[in-house]
Amino acid sequence: MRQITNTILMIRPVAFRMNEETAVNNYFQEESTFNSEDVNTKAQQEFDAFVKTLRDAGVRVIVEDDILENDTPDSIFPNNWVSFHRRGTVGLYPMFAENRRRERREEIMDRLEEEGFYIKGYMDYTPAEDEGVFLEGTGSVLLDRVHHKAYCALSPRAHEELFIEFCEDFECDPIIFTANQTVNGERLPIYHTNVMMALAENFAVICLDSIDDKKEKKNVLRHLKESGKKVLDITEDQMHHFAGNMLQVRGEGDKKYMVMSLAAHRSLRSDQIDFIEQYCEILSSDLSIIETCGGGSARCMMAEVFLPLASEVEPDLY
Repeated sequence: MRQITNTILMIRPVAFRMNEETAVNNYFQEESTFNSEDVNTKAQQEFDAFVKTLRDAGVRVIVEDDILENDTPDSIFPNNWVSFHRRGTVGLYPMFAENRRRERREEIMDRLEEEGFYIKGYMDYTPAEDEGVFLEGTGSVLLDRVHHKAYCALSPRAHEELFIEFCEDFECDPIIFTANQTVNGERLPIYHTNVMMALAENFAVICLDSIDDKKEKKNVLRHLKESGKKVLDITEDQMHHFAGNMLQVRGEGDKKYMVMSLAAHRSLRSDQIDFIEQYCEILSSDLSIIETCGGGSARCMMAEVFLPLASEVEPDLY
């Protein structure tokens, strides 16, 4: 089993803007000085440059265009509503913002099958929306796929009971904690786990200062070390530059890369860069408009595809 993949699904935006429905608990979002049309155009430019950076490194990027009529300003962050797993399972997740629920599109599954992937079935958690319960995909849940562990920072977008149900379904051990950030002098929950933490094959990037409870912090560190992962601790200021929002991928010749935004890259100290480069090369791209208005960054834009290829699936699995 692999922790990282060479195939990424990305959604090209057509109506990108600051989402008023998510801003209530995403404290990374900020108003832009540009008008809405310019914001979307600049986001498209950043998106296209980012895709090119990934493809130039040999990463397989499947790009699907958003649909204007859906009015889905956060469609650029597909990893929140869907996840793809090695046995052919697709996870579908309940979203906090009502306008984000329209991001779920069946034709995206058709596209993946056209690209040669095998989908066996679905784990659909979306009915939880009717109960006001949410779990936003691999934004909320960080998977250690090799050691069958899942990390989750509880928030209005990550419900404990639903996370435990997810762990039972996908046969992984739950590691639960709360991660906070300081907002106007008050400690408030960070909206997604993947903003303060990233899991690579051999190491983890994490903002330990965000875990205020000492026992929870100790438990998270214990699980990381038990799994053989070295820990790179980042500051809360670096987290606000999206230094926790990274993803390790495979490129041409199985070469490994740690993918992040230019802002995240620039926020790292030289010793932190050296730490990462012990294990893999860094790929970064300017995502400043996407980060400012969307409150998400590089990792949020990439939905990892671990689905098996249909050509490699045993006939009795069909």
